[in-house]
Amino acid sequence: MFDALSSSLQRVFKKLRGYGKLSERNVQEAMREVRVALLEADVHYEVVRDFTARVREQCMGEAVLDSITPGQQVVKRVHEALVDLLGRTRRDPDLSVRPSTVMLLGLHGSGKTTTAAKLARHWKKGGRNVLLVAADIRRPAAVEQLSILAGQVGCEVVTPQAGERVPAIGRRALAAARERAADVVVFDTGGRFQIDEELVAELKDLHEAVEPRNVILVVDAAIGQESVNVAQSFHKELGLTGIIMTKLDGDARGGAALSMHAVTGCPIVMVGVGEKLAELEPFHPDRMASRILGMGDVVGLVEKAQEAIDLKDMAELEKRLRKDSFDLDDFLKQIRQMRKAFGFDSLLEMLPIGNEARAAIRGRGGEDMTRFAKQAEAILSSMTRKERRRPKLIDGSRRRRIAAGSGTEVSDVNELLRRFDQARKMAKRIGKLSKRMPGGLLP
Repeated sequence: MFDALSSSLQRVFKKLRGYGKLSERNVQEAMREVRVALLEADVHYEVVRDFTARVREQCMGEAVLDSITPGQQVVKRVHEALVDLLGRTRRDPDLSVRPSTVMLLGLHGSGKTTTAAKLARHWKKGGRNVLLVAADIRRPAAVEQLSILAGQVGCEVVTPQAGERVPAIGRRALAAARERAADVVVFDTGGRFQIDEELVAELKDLHEAVEPRNVILVVDAAIGQESVNVAQSFHKELGLTGIIMTKLDGDARGGAALSMHAVTGCPIVMVGVGEKLAELEPFHPDRMASRILGMGDVVGLVEKAQEAIDLKDMAELEKRLRKDSFDLDDFLKQIRQMRKAFGFDSLLEMLPIGNEARAAIRGRGGEDMTRFAKQAEAILSSMTRKERRRPKLIDGSRRRRIAAGSGTEVSDVNELLRRFDQARKMAKRIGKLSKRMPGGLLP
């Protein structure tokens, strides 16, 4: 999402790092470029004005102008200002009471119903009993959709009864939550294509009936600056306690995410980074600021890897590395684990490298590494177990059969085997290194 903004800011900082010493003129020029980059990213103009004024003032101080690393000092100030702009610290929904109530608001198409299921999955994974409530009585498909998603995440759902109004649904859901010892109750409310009196009245009636502890707006980051106006309107009418931004994996310019907290005062509590139910993440202002500036998110990378990687498989892999017996079965397992943890493009976004380096890693012609992973899995799955165990058996006729079975070309099979040879050589080196380490590869 922030590719264009990130590239623009990195160009500014690269220029600043080239100066042995900064002057007021250098700082003024750099802040003009930063202001243009933020405006082009669709950041609210008042936010841009305040942001650049603050950074300019800090950079004019002696600590920066006379520093032996002036460029780095400016980057540091911009990073700190971005963290403040995004809310400074991580904020989670308040789940301190039982049952904790969460009322989701949003316009049509914002991803509200899917987000309700994502939240249920997230909290259920943390050991909480979650009850979903279909409180959108105007869109029958919403009730059906939530019921299907509830089944996928293994949660119970309260659906409307014939002729039942929204406040009655809310009160019945709270009674059901107490009976079923639910820890969290998530209300998926109705939406419109725009905020109107009828929608606000319906939401206020539900709010009065259930007195939610959390009132969270689900907003589509792709609609840009309009999402800020939507947030302001909902906050004025219902008093938001938090915001969840969806579609942060898209190609929107990202200004809404940078403007939302500053304009409304409400924290961004979580972000949707994909369509899958697992693709919902807590929002960390400091990590997001680092990713925007090309510093990556190593902590987030490690957390995702820990969730996806099976320690037993890691221990088995270490043994095979020690024995130099890494084969195509191991290669297939590694590809599947990487896809489970994150797509390759998502992985690249979290690495502390610049956009130019990311483009180089993706390969000439902008190779889509996620597509390669899917293709590799198809090719490997078309091989027999014997072939995966003994890759040397794969001659020309076998390659043609594997290509036909996986819907690929023989050249694709050859490329995969070439990459496997590279991975095997690297694994062999790691295996030799691990033999010299008393504790092995695992902690």
